[in-house]
This record gives sequence, C-alpha cells and structure tokens, in this order.
Amino acid sequence: MSFFDTTFYHNTIKEWIVAVSTLAISFTVLRILKAVIAHRLHVLSLKTQIGFDDLIVELLRKVKFLSLLVVSIYVGALAVTLPPKVDNIIRIILIVTVLWQAATWGNALIVFFIKRYRQQKLETDAASVTTISALGFVAKLALWTVILLLALDNVGVNITGLVAGLGISGIAVALAVQNILGDLFASMSIALDQPFVIGDFVIVDEYMGTVQKIGLKTTRIQSLSGEQLIFSNSDLLNSRIRNYKRMSERRIAFGLGVIYQTSYDQLVAIPKIITEIIGEQQRARLDRVHFKDYGESSLNFEIVYYVASPDYNVYMDIQQDINLKIFRRFADEGIEFAYPTQTLFLNADANGEVVLLTKGARKDSINGDD
Repeated sequence: MSFFDTTFYHNTIKEWIVAVSTLAISFTVLRILKAVIAHRLHVLSLKTQIGFDDLIVELLRKVKFLSLLVVSIYVGALAVTLPPKVDNIIRIILIVTVLWQAATWGNALIVFFIKRYRQQKLETDAASVTTISALGFVAKLALWTVILLLALDNVGVNITGLVAGLGISGIAVALAVQNILGDLFASMSIALDQPFVIGDFVIVDEYMGTVQKIGLKTTRIQSLSGEQLIFSNSDLLNSRIRNYKRMSERRIAFGLGVIYQTSYDQLVAIPKIITEIIGEQQRARLDRVHFKDYGESSLNFEIVYYVASPDYNVYMDIQQDINLKIFRRFADEGIEFAYPTQTLFLNADANGEVVLLTKGARKDSINGDD
C-alpha cells in the first residue's frame, strides 16, 4: 500500500490532498474573478452615467475575504468524507457566512439608493430626502433583525421561544426607555408627515431659526443669533410650530395716524396716496386701505398688503421703501403724522383760581373767564 493510500481520519492522504487543492484553487479563482470583474466594471462605470454599474462594483467590493474562504472550505470538504458532526458545523458556518454576506450586500444597497436619491432630490425636494433617510434606517434595522433570526434558527436556537421572550423583554425595555422611543417615533412622524424639513425657517414658541438636522432623537435649529437650538422630537411635535418657508406670500398689516387738524380733502387723499405707493412695488399686492377709527390723539388708518415672497429681508426692503415714500408724499401734501398729545381745558372760578375742567386729545388751550 502506497503512502497516498494511507487512511487518515476516514480519508486517504490522496483524498485530503485533493480536498486541500480544491480549497486552494477555489479560493484563488474566486479572488481573481472578484478582482478582474470589479476592475472591468469600474473602468466601464467611468465611461457611463447609469449608476447601476457603480452599484455592482460596490457590491463586489463588499465581498469579504472570510466569505470567499468559507465557501472554498465548503467546496474542498466535498472531496472528503467527514463525520456528520463536523459536516454539520461546516454547513452551519457556511449558512451564517452567506447570511452575513447577504446582510452586507443589503445594507450596501440601502445606502446606495439613499445616497442616490439624496443627490437627486436634496435641492428640489428636501422633505422627501428626510423621509427616505428615516425609512432607510428602518430598512437597515429590519434587514439585520431578519438576518440575525435566520442565523440563530440555523444554529439551532428555538427562535419561537426567543421571539416570545424578546417580546416580554421588549415591553420592559420599552417602559424603561419610553422617552427615547417617544423621540424615535416622533422622528418617524416628522419624516412621514413633514411639518418641516431641512432648510425651513420655523418658530417654535419664542424660539426661531433654520432647521439644520432632523435626527432620531433630536432636531437641531440654527437660530438667528447664531447659536444652535436642540429640541427633542417629541417636545417639538407637542409645540406650536410656525413654518415660514411654506408661505407662498406674506400678509402685512400696519397702521398710521394723522392729526385731528387734517382736512377732509386730505383724509380722502390719503388712501389714494398709499394705493399709488404700494402699487409701485413689483413684489407687493395691495389688499385694502381704510380710515379705521378715531384714536385718542390721531385719526387712524389701516393698510393691508401682500408680499409675493416668504423672505423676511424682501418684506423689510419693501416696507422700508413704502414708509419713506409715504413720509415724502405726506410732507408734499402738508399732511402731519400724529403723536401722543393731551389737551387741558382750564377755567377760573369765582375767586380767580384756575381749575381743570376736562381733558381732551386736541392741541393744548387755556380758556379764561367766561
């Protein structure tokens, strides 16, 4: 009997050599195929704008060294006869490795599509970017959960009892971390309902700023004064939020008062003057001008107009121009703005002492003996 026919661990030396050779050849061939295909597809992807060839290259790069080695070991083991226990261990290792590799590929697919979607939609639809990012996190969590359960099931763990036990434990954990879970579900609500998205200017109670990031637990807002405001997502949804980015136009209402000595013709001319001034603004639309009421020291007018932009700076530029033009036109027409005044009506009694009779809102005057 030759050396190669010698039996070692239920197989001849020749069979072991064939098994090891098969393992080495399989591993080498798989490594070469991976490198060659990845290189060719990478060169091809540089010449096209499709994007999916980049995905295939990325998936090939995600093929792990350990995955190739385990597959090669399994192929080599087919050339020999192994005890059922050892054969079962190799099979379990192969299944777990394949599941782990599948999870790696699945995670890469999710990341690829989220990144691609973000690049396409960030400037035109920030709300959908926020939503897809949150859904991407949920997809990753679901993927790894399924892979873990499948791996445990193949290892021999009774996942039915495990799932039931996890359910009971999950209730206890949920009670312990209910605030964190509340913020997590609030984050999902923000992503799906989209009361605001990244880049929106919002006012939350007395705080205001631009939304910078919507996280799983907190939302971060850059205030006008420069500091970063951090809100928990659950508290944020329980607050009254005003989103100025969603305005198609801004409604402006302001008032002005003129003195009581203004003539009737001047009062009639004031609405016409203001209508002309606002009509000259290209990004403003007049709603109404009215002589509103008789104030304590002024005749009050109310003006309402719309600015065709949500930008606050645009509104302030228009309002400033309106104010300056009103000031100049009133000066030209001889119309005086009112300011707080009080009239004292005095008279002298029988002893010649001056006494206060009443107060008014006209200009000051002193009356002598009747």
